[in-house]
Amino acid sequence: MSNPENHTTTPESAARFVTERLQKNGHVATFAGGCVRDRLLDKQPTDFDIATDALPERVVELFPRALEVGKAFGVIIVQHDGHDIEVATFRLEGGYEDGRHPEHVSFSTNIEDDAHRRDFTINAMFYDPVADKVLDFVHGRDDLEKRIIRCVGKAEERFGDDHLRMLRAVRFASRFEFTLDAETHEAIQTHAAQIQRISPERIREELTRTFMQAQRAGDALTLLDDVGLLEHVLPEVAALKGTEQPPQYHPEGDVFKHVVLMLNTMDERTPELIYAVLFHDIGKPATAEFSDGRIRFNGHAELGETMAQTIMRRLRFSNQMIDDVAACVLRHMRFIDVQKMRKAKLRRMIGAPVFPTELELHRLDCLSSHGMLDNFDFLTTYRADMLAEPVLPKPWITGRDILGLDVKEGPDVGKWHRLAYDQQLDGVITSREALLSWLADAIATERD
Repeated sequence: MSNPENHTTTPESAARFVTERLQKNGHVATFAGGCVRDRLLDKQPTDFDIATDALPERVVELFPRALEVGKAFGVIIVQHDGHDIEVATFRLEGGYEDGRHPEHVSFSTNIEDDAHRRDFTINAMFYDPVADKVLDFVHGRDDLEKRIIRCVGKAEERFGDDHLRMLRAVRFASRFEFTLDAETHEAIQTHAAQIQRISPERIREELTRTFMQAQRAGDALTLLDDVGLLEHVLPEVAALKGTEQPPQYHPEGDVFKHVVLMLNTMDERTPELIYAVLFHDIGKPATAEFSDGRIRFNGHAELGETMAQTIMRRLRFSNQMIDDVAACVLRHMRFIDVQKMRKAKLRRMIGAPVFPTELELHRLDCLSSHGMLDNFDFLTTYRADMLAEPVLPKPWITGRDILGLDVKEGPDVGKWHRLAYDQQLDGVITSREALLSWLADAIATERD
């Protein structure tokens, strides 16, 4: 192995090295799958996988430092100059009783066998870097040119074997702005309910990758709905369809159309922002009522917080992610009042760790409805003016100070600490000494 301080190889050159060594030792070896697809699309692959007729034991023999991470499935990780290259033996797969994992795997010496067990034609091509030749047994290159996602073989069988492939089809179509061919589209609709057999963790991971990678995340949501998957993976989001909104504030249409538009308007994405957008109005269908001549959704943010937590727990999100997204959902309506807020409340709002996501959620919400950005502009300016000082400065008053004013240990200490800090943040009192004096008077007044 070369010195990691000096290695100049790229993932592709490392993969070429591994491929050449396998070929020089009498084996068929090619690049496989996504890296071939991306090269043909003139995109730079991030990972390079190799397919070979060499059995796992032989790969380890040729690369003694290789990691046997998936030997039973013919997968070995070869490390070269700081790069991990996945090397997989050509294989055939048996039935998929659980709709996700093959019951048994057998190795093959035939590269065509390996092509025909893959999911989509655009992912089932091979490239020999030594001969500089693309090997395409499933017309994947034609489908790339036609911008089509098509299953290898019969779509019914592909999705019947591995239900997660249905979500993958949507992800690839959204990522490359391709269309699903008619058979693939119909087969997903037929098998859509089977996606519930897949573990929540895998569904969460695939959904997140879809929305992060899609050219237009809102179009990805629409496609999930069109093929019948949305009602099974995010039924609460599917329920947004047909929930009408006041046209004077939401000329774009119902809540579902509003969410689609927000997702399509996103610039820089984070998973937190994506799910905050998806769930910010999740409570509207259950709270919709017509009063005072217009549609209202009283309490939808509070209900939305609870619903977002329930959905995200179901999909096994981390506690931190759940807390952050739920906070955005709960607080997204408070932006209406920011220009009337006390300084202390405003500073606490801006100082919250999740505030950047909240602010961007608000911007997208406005741009995808009434278009008014006055509160966003106010907050952006206010936040910029505070850059020279800490958003939330260190409190002048401590718990020890409050105990020193004959307040007993307990909830009252926290209450007086918050009140004193609010006075400090509001800027009405300008020194620690003055704040101590105000606090002593306030405590004495309450006792009287």
